[in-house]
Amino acid sequence: MKVVIIIPTYNEKGNVERLITILEEEIFPTIKNHDMNILVADDNSPDGTADEVKKLMNKWKNLDINVGEKHGLGAAYVRAMTYAIDKMGAEVMFEMDADLSHDPKKVPIFLQKIDEGYDFVIGTRYSQGGSIPSNWGINRKMFSIFGNLLVRFILLKFAIHDWTGGFRALKKEVFLKEKNELTAFRGYTFQVSFLNKVVRDGFKVAEVPIHFTDRTLGRSKIAPKEYIIDLLKYIITASIKEKLLGPFGKFLVVGGIGFILQAVILRVLVEVFNVNPSVSNLLGAVVAIFSNYNLNNLWTFRSEKFVGFGQYLWKMLNFYATSATGVIFIQTGIIFLGDNLIGRKFYFLYFIVGTGVLLIYNFTMYRFVIWRKRPH
Repeated sequence: MKVVIIIPTYNEKGNVERLITILEEEIFPTIKNHDMNILVADDNSPDGTADEVKKLMNKWKNLDINVGEKHGLGAAYVRAMTYAIDKMGAEVMFEMDADLSHDPKKVPIFLQKIDEGYDFVIGTRYSQGGSIPSNWGINRKMFSIFGNLLVRFILLKFAIHDWTGGFRALKKEVFLKEKNELTAFRGYTFQVSFLNKVVRDGFKVAEVPIHFTDRTLGRSKIAPKEYIIDLLKYIITASIKEKLLGPFGKFLVVGGIGFILQAVILRVLVEVFNVNPSVSNLLGAVVAIFSNYNLNNLWTFRSEKFVGFGQYLWKMLNFYATSATGVIFIQTGIIFLGDNLIGRKFYFLYFIVGTGVLLIYNFTMYRFVIWRKRPH
């Protein structure tokens, strides 16, 4: 595969030559099964970074440069990844800092993960033996560690340990899928937003432990106050949107419709026809489950919906079996216990309690069993 390592630069003249030389002379010769290339994404550095790279391009023909206006890290990566795909034929791209904070020796390990079928590979500092510099001050360590913990807890996505790191490899299909949603994130929040969308869309993600090294030349481009504000704004907004407008929010709407159908049938059968509450609940559930299945298939889990008639019927049987298990043992079980242990007077309260417990069970089964995300 054609691999392009993208190195964003702004006033990195003293670092970029060192990194390019290490990649070209020490790392690339060890990689036999990929066509290795470098693309420097320079934001019109006033220190002459672009001129330095252009000199090196005379020595290495697999080195290229893309120059643009300075609009932040995210904008630089979107611009450079687009160039890498359109002009260089990139199939795999790397994100890599110019200041040697990211160990070039890890590049073959990242590519091994890509070869194993992963779509997106992250260098992690916070698990599996990764680390941050021991000489960092306590404030910077706390900022880095708790920043990642904050992202994980607010987004409720715990499988990934390093959300803010910038050493990554990805297939072009991942970028092309997410590109249109990335243009709004120009600064360092780009890293978190990009990864969040990758996880959301079910791409296969791997982590590789890295030892992050502090730069020895130049200054860090991160503005802590601005970064924290932008990061908090993004993760809180994204979390609200995903929960209210994502699958769970839609699931609640669909479940609400099913709840109304079931509740009406339950009350009519019990209060008009004097049918046993447990039996009435089961009859109402049959109608509610049919409604829930079709609305979830057409709306909540639309990206994984079943289109063939045979698949539709088979999955509906699975859905009824899954839902019926919950209705019988959780919802109806709670109604039965309340009816026999406390009395029929509060039958509708038992129904409400049973429905609440059933809600958690149903979403878990629907998301991860019935409409589980298909691998890309």
